[in-house]
Amino acid sequence: MDMDSASTVVLQALTQATSQDTALLKPAEEQLRQWETQPGFYSVLLNIFTNHLLDVNVRWLAVLYFKNGIDRYWRRVAPHALSEEEKTSLRAGLITNFNEPVNQIATQIAVLIAKVARLDCPRQWPELIPILLESVKGQGGLPQHRALLTFYHVTKTLASKRLAQDKRLFQDLASGIYSFACSLWSHHTDCFLQHVYATPRDEAAALGSLERTLLSLKVLRKLTVHGFQEPQQNLEVMGFLNAVFERLKQFLECCRHLGPDSSCREKLEKTIILYTKVLLDFLECHPCPFIPLIQRSLEFAVSYVFTPAGEGVAFERFTVQCMNLMKMIVKNDAYKPAKNIEDSKAESLEAHKIKTAFFTHATLTEIGRRLVSHYFLLTKEEVTMWEEDPESFAVEETGGDSWKYSLRPCTEVLFLDIFHNYSQTLTPVLLEMVQNLQGPTNVEDPVQLLMKDAVYNAVGLAAYELFDNVDFDTWFKNQLLGELQVGHHRYKLIRRRVIWLIGQWISVKFKSDLRPLLYEAILSLMQDPDLVVRIETASTLKLTVDDFEFRTEQFLPYLESIFGLLFQLLQQVTECDTKMQVLHVISCVIERVSIQIKPYVGCLVQYLPLLWKQSEEHNMLRCAILTTLVHLVQGLGAESKNLYPFLLPVIQLSTDVSQPPHVYLLEDGLELWLVTLENSPSVTPELLRIFLNMSALFELSSENLRTCFQIVNAYLYLSVTQFLQNYGEALCRSFCGLLKDITNEGQVQVLKVVEIALKVSPVLSTHTFQPLLPYVFRGVVEGERYPVVMSTYLGIMGRVLLQNSSFFSSLLTQMASEFHQEMDHLLGAVIEMWVDRMDNITQPERRKLSALALLSLLPSEHSVIQDKFCGIVNICVEALHDVMTEDPDTGTFKDCMLMSHLEEPKLSDDEEPPTEQDKRKKLLALQDPVHSVPMQQYTYEKLKAQQAGMGDQAFAALMETVDAEIVRQLQEFLQAA
Repeated sequence: MDMDSASTVVLQALTQATSQDTALLKPAEEQLRQWETQPGFYSVLLNIFTNHLLDVNVRWLAVLYFKNGIDRYWRRVAPHALSEEEKTSLRAGLITNFNEPVNQIATQIAVLIAKVARLDCPRQWPELIPILLESVKGQGGLPQHRALLTFYHVTKTLASKRLAQDKRLFQDLASGIYSFACSLWSHHTDCFLQHVYATPRDEAAALGSLERTLLSLKVLRKLTVHGFQEPQQNLEVMGFLNAVFERLKQFLECCRHLGPDSSCREKLEKTIILYTKVLLDFLECHPCPFIPLIQRSLEFAVSYVFTPAGEGVAFERFTVQCMNLMKMIVKNDAYKPAKNIEDSKAESLEAHKIKTAFFTHATLTEIGRRLVSHYFLLTKEEVTMWEEDPESFAVEETGGDSWKYSLRPCTEVLFLDIFHNYSQTLTPVLLEMVQNLQGPTNVEDPVQLLMKDAVYNAVGLAAYELFDNVDFDTWFKNQLLGELQVGHHRYKLIRRRVIWLIGQWISVKFKSDLRPLLYEAILSLMQDPDLVVRIETASTLKLTVDDFEFRTEQFLPYLESIFGLLFQLLQQVTECDTKMQVLHVISCVIERVSIQIKPYVGCLVQYLPLLWKQSEEHNMLRCAILTTLVHLVQGLGAESKNLYPFLLPVIQLSTDVSQPPHVYLLEDGLELWLVTLENSPSVTPELLRIFLNMSALFELSSENLRTCFQIVNAYLYLSVTQFLQNYGEALCRSFCGLLKDITNEGQVQVLKVVEIALKVSPVLSTHTFQPLLPYVFRGVVEGERYPVVMSTYLGIMGRVLLQNSSFFSSLLTQMASEFHQEMDHLLGAVIEMWVDRMDNITQPERRKLSALALLSLLPSEHSVIQDKFCGIVNICVEALHDVMTEDPDTGTFKDCMLMSHLEEPKLSDDEEPPTEQDKRKKLLALQDPVHSVPMQQYTYEKLKAQQAGMGDQAFAALMETVDAEIVRQLQEFLQAA
């Protein structure tokens, strides 16, 4: 690019690209895209975004294009890579001065310099760090701030590199600049503190110093955490970490001194949090070097979180960070001695000793009491939210945020970790708090109500730890049930907490014979005037029916009423998250009671189409609806056909990859499709039509492929003729495409579908999958090495040979031509490979099938068959051993795979009733030779026919080719035939 003329046209294009007019915007973007690979383009962009006289939006866009260009074209090996000459020029231009007046653009320039540094520093850009350090040492003002900003982004980027060589380079850098970084941070920190306490106070100067303190601290954080392999051996590093505690105290006092309305307050809190991140990051990356800091860290955190020292200065995010620091020290595996003390590392023993000395009985007691009686109490804001927005309160309480960032979940996690590690000390403390709150609490005493809520919360969280110390069944009968019956509106706090508490203990310690009492309580609470209580009760119901001790017969007397109330709750709630929560409970109930739900789902069935329509913009809610429909279809069985007007369009949308919602709905949609087919009593045109979605799903080759194969199988069982007539050709094409590029396991999945098709309809399926069968034949002849694939090949070959022998003959002719061999020779090779690889077949059904298929070649006059007679007999005897069992009463053998009539199995309480597909499979099994042909009789008849065809003498000579022991075993099996 000619620089002068190019600058004008690029500037014009950038100006148009910032326009709101699409007629100008689109052509400009296209033109800029074409210039991306032109030499000189990025030099022009550099000139534009460093020209402070130009429009800010144009300069901003120029920076973004430059930054994107680094990602695409800076590397030497990239297509259209920038020339080394231009890159040298650009690197020099980027650090000519640090005087960008616009904060957002300055940040983007710092980021793009860091991107170049990641690729080029220090080898191609050795001058970068020295120039940045020189600029940071400047007298102050804007250039110093911008240089410091760039220095931070460069340090952050270089610290993130993970290759060993890059780590060593960063460690070399860190050791060279650490002293300077420490003095820089200390200088700016002192300047800030001077400005804060000066009279009169200069807020602007204080804020400027604080920004520099923050940036220099960010640099030190990266250098400290990632810049030293053995940081404990560096006095400056350990000195800085120890100084962090003093600086934290100073900055917290600044919070008190400045007050909440200071212009510095927000950035001051950010700086305090950054100090705690230094400690947390160092602890995470270097637990052993952190050991000398354990005592001070615990003293600091406990002081500000659990004593009056934190009052008036500790803000929520700081408290969270202090709790995280305690939690990471308490549960750190590096600080725990081995079970055998002699195997412990010295560092672990030292850390354990420090922790033990710190966590005295008095300290633990105070921490435990304070956590429960102060931090577990519902706040005024939470109580207000309960009253004004009960759904948001309920969802926030049950879902919560990450323990790292939100105070309540962080408090609960810390409580659990400390309780787990020091349960002997804390259990009596918590039980005493429970004892002090026995009996109903005065509804006029809000403080006591809140305290009981907090204590019960602690007992629920620590349920597993308290297993041996709490007789929960007695407590439930004598105390908790009574509290659930206190109907005063202020007591809703306790009703909600008690039903939650029961949910926490249900899988820990709760007698089965108390379940009916609990179901009565749930039934009552599902009618509670308070919405939060009803939502919490629904959640406990889910935990109850999910528990392994759940008994359907105990729940059935309450099913109709509770299910009706759940449906009412689903209608009453309005928030997407709450509806999802209630739907999950409904799904769980339907899943556990199975077909017993049939009489009670009418209203839900009518409501779900409306809810689906209302949730068009809420894909996660639609996922919950799909899950509910899965369990509903399973519960209704064949009666689910009545849902098809709603169900089938839902499946169609959820599994159509051309529709954007499929990203969220596909997995659940496929599961619903499968259970719908499995429970369908008969095929419908609409159900068949959905299969049009499948070819695109095969092309995705995603983790859902296995479910797709199961769906194909379900169609085969449901209506093989209609299905293959409509989709057989396309299905075969898809399978041929998949087999070209798929794993061995994937091949097996594809071939199993073909095997099932041959089992369901041998003649139609051989015709449909004719293009695939040479692939299978070739695999057998060539001796496929992967046993499971070979086993599937032989299963397919067995079906074709046994159930469509004329097609097998034509296939043999075709393959003989392809291999340029005589048919007899090729058949002999197939039989020989079959006999040799019989051990690859592990399923008894396939082993019997192979024996039946090879026996079907008898009687035969063909010399090749007679040559392989010994191998065929060997396989038959193996199969007889597999399937013949001795009747202990009569002493005779019988084929254990025979199914003479359709038996209705007796189901236990825990067993699911058979689906329509299960019934179809059993009917099919009655016609399957594997289950309808007696192995003993068939072998006898085939050998007898061979003997009759060739004469006694010749047959005797043929039998002499078989091992005498095999002949003896064969005769033993055939005696009763």
